[in-house]
Amino acid sequence: MRRIGVVVNPIAGMGGRVGLKGTDGKVDEARRRGAEQRAPERARTALQSLADSGAAVEVLTYGGPMGEQVARDAGFEPTVVGDPADPEETTSQDTRDAVRAFVEADADVILFVGGDGTAVDVAETLDELDADVPILGVPAGVKVYSSVFGVSPRAAGRIVARFSETERAEVNDIDEDAYRGGEVVTELRAVATVPVADQRQSAKQLGGGSVASLAEGVADAVEEGVTYVLGPGSTVGAIKSELGFAGTTLGVDVWRDGEVLVRDAAEADILDALGERNVIVVSPIGGQGFVFGRGNQQLSPAVIRRCDLEVVASRRKLDGVGTLRVDTGDTDLDAELRGWLRVRVGRHERRLVEVV
Repeated sequence: MRRIGVVVNPIAGMGGRVGLKGTDGKVDEARRRGAEQRAPERARTALQSLADSGAAVEVLTYGGPMGEQVARDAGFEPTVVGDPADPEETTSQDTRDAVRAFVEADADVILFVGGDGTAVDVAETLDELDADVPILGVPAGVKVYSSVFGVSPRAAGRIVARFSETERAEVNDIDEDAYRGGEVVTELRAVATVPVADQRQSAKQLGGGSVASLAEGVADAVEEGVTYVLGPGSTVGAIKSELGFAGTTLGVDVWRDGEVLVRDAAEADILDALGERNVIVVSPIGGQGFVFGRGNQQLSPAVIRRCDLEVVASRRKLDGVGTLRVDTGDTDLDAELRGWLRVRVGRHERRLVEVV
């Protein structure tokens, strides 16, 4: 029987839809903006997938919102190995304490729910303990740059139930203050043991390739009266420049008829700015292929359902990712988005790519 330690960072990802690009040190601000927790639901989805696998497992978890509640919701009777100091205000120290308790309880694998910051807490604690316990993340944070996550909550649940081999993978984190200012400053924080699985995501690549002709093509094709929701990243950033404004490099800007309606928009700002016809312009994350669900949670299911979709990418980027992925948090919408998609790769050229 496989003993699985489950720890949930309940505040992970709260800053995404309200435009904060992260939650580290910004929980109060996220709440002020009306942010809602998304990690518990993603944890529940992963644990339901684990339960549906039929594998013989024992779930170890931390108390209250850090795992116990969602484990019981998913039908498990977990062994609770400890409790957060304050269930209403959980901290990274609580995550680290949970990892120590899992090691003491001889967990075979640790399933954590959060983003790169949570991954750092888990991996660094294992390093301190000199414990070579495999880990796998359920993606719930705004920043998911590391290669220690499943491509979706359901995939993460399946992987921890069935994996038979492990390998080493990087845990990276970025400076959130620099990120909010439009600069990506990454740092390798740890190297962790992870399950070998096709459904584990790759590390995000920051490289590019020329996108000038692609940007010109999008700018040439803009239509009067159409609202364009322009996602983050350097590729879409080139389009913003072609449209005549300095966009938010790592945020979402809304543009219509030569005017920037909203800069660095949160979900509510986008919804307020949408018109009769709307187009989302996004580029997949290099190395991972995610179109939605990584770094652009402002583009929520409510926003996506009101827009047409234009995906743009350099040929080099598409060669590196092979297929595209979506993880909107809405399983019905994810299913609707899957299939073959025409991705703009040049001024006039498009390539047919599968969304899986």
